[in-house]
Amino acid sequence: MNTLASTRIAIVSFEGFDALDSFLLLGMLNRLRAQGCWAELCGPAHALTAQQGVTVTLQRPLEWANEAEVVVFGAGLYHRAIAENSALLDRLQLDPLRQLIGAHSSGVLLLARLGLLGEQPVCTDLISKPFVQEAGVRVLDDEAFHAHGPIATAGGCLAAQYLATWVMLHKAGAAATLAALHELAPVGEQAAYAQKLLGVVAPFMGS
Repeated sequence: MNTLASTRIAIVSFEGFDALDSFLLLGMLNRLRAQGCWAELCGPAHALTAQQGVTVTLQRPLEWANEAEVVVFGAGLYHRAIAENSALLDRLQLDPLRQLIGAHSSGVLLLARLGLLGEQPVCTDLISKPFVQEAGVRVLDDEAFHAHGPIATAGGCLAAQYLATWVMLHKAGAAATLAALHELAPVGEQAAYAQKLLGVVAPFMGS
């Protein structure tokens, strides 16, 4: 089983980011801090305002994602414009040979712009779907999560749970992930909650 020693997780955020999925990722992944997992929000400014109206001070600069072992792009209101203008994305030098890389909903547009998707199909939300298709990427219908090797995508705000579970399994293994999911679950629903998330993600974990 892998350990989480020095596992840095960058949750990349831009102005107008979706606080629901970004904070869901942040909260779930930091359940494994005892094992050395540290998820932090990073982005191009000292503070950003989410689409829900809350202003958040970021923990790391955008370029920190280049150093992290795991990089996850959340959704955001302005991701289409960001994908069309290279100024921000040109600051990123991501490498799937040494990093796990995931994206959520409109964040998939940014993976396409960075050339990280290749021929693999993706999951995204219904609003982002036509724009992802315009970028030449095949979108899977009626699926919330898909992964191939070190790249994973998810669609729909609560599908961020699948991205988090995917990272947890890769970096902590099944036992630690199961324990963390039990802590997160509603009382009395621990087994069903963990079974749901693991049932979706485990088929993409290979051996």
